[in-house]
Formats: sequence, C-alpha cells, structure tokens
Amino acid sequence: MASIGYSEMQTGDPSTGKPYWRRKPLEALTSAEWEALCDGCAKCCLHRLEDEASGAIYTTNVACRLLDLEQCRCLDYTGRTRVVSDCVALTPATVRAATWLPASCAYRLLAEGRELPPWHPLVCGDSTAVHRGGHSVRGRVVAEVDADDLERHLVDWPI
Repeated sequence: MASIGYSEMQTGDPSTGKPYWRRKPLEALTSAEWEALCDGCAKCCLHRLEDEASGAIYTTNVACRLLDLEQCRCLDYTGRTRVVSDCVALTPATVRAATWLPASCAYRLLAEGRELPPWHPLVCGDSTAVHRGGHSVRGRVVAEVDADDLERHLVDWPI
C-alpha cells in the first residue's frame, strides 16, 4: 500500500476546496486516509477503569505494554489486537460507540461532525505539533503496572 503524504492529504477537492475528511464519510475512507487521521497522541492507548455501578470511565497514566512511550506509537500495530486481548481496533462503527475515546480524537471529532484541531498533523502539516503542544501522552505516562495498582494511577488531565 502506498503511503500518502501530508501535503497530498491536505489538498482539498478543487471543486469544493474541502480536504478528504470533510468530503467523505468515515466509512468511505481508504485505509491510508483512515490511518492518517490518527494524530499520534496515544491517549487511546492508556488503561481505563470502569465503575461497574455507574458505568463511569476513568483514565490512568498507564500505557499499554505495546506503546513506545517516546514515539507514542504501537510497537506491533498490525498484531496489536492479537497480542493485547482488550485492544480495540478502531473502525467507523467502534468509533461511534466508543465513548471512552479522547475528546480530541480525530475519529471521534469527525464522527460527531466537528472539525480537526489546528495542531492536528493533517491541518498544520507538522507531525510533531501534537507533542510540542502538549496534546499527547509523551512524558506523562508510565509503562505497564500491576493491575492492582491501576487505581493509584488515575489522572485528571484533559483526555
């Protein structure tokens, strides 16, 4: 599969001036277009806890064991759902149902009919803007911890 560069992704349709993510529904995106929507924040790779009584979801600062903490990328992206049993492969359907996705997640934003933020790589053309602007988990997370210790790692920063 050929990769698509940011400049190609940003180029809007000549007739409408809209970029692909504004012209197409999520279901119509190519795999390269879909993957390019990920801003690399890695917020979706954090462990979460659910209050069984209320259904409330709480985020921890504990990363999935496959997350490269510096690059904010999965070390085994293609095999992640096989290696990590509770890893959720995002699809248009799962995105619409996953209320735990970060509020800044491009997939969630587009599913809700909202715009991508100015720091998103497809908008600004800079894949490091997400980190420089403090919108990623870089420098704020720890590697896998014992499951019994997750409650000690709850965070209250913007997710």
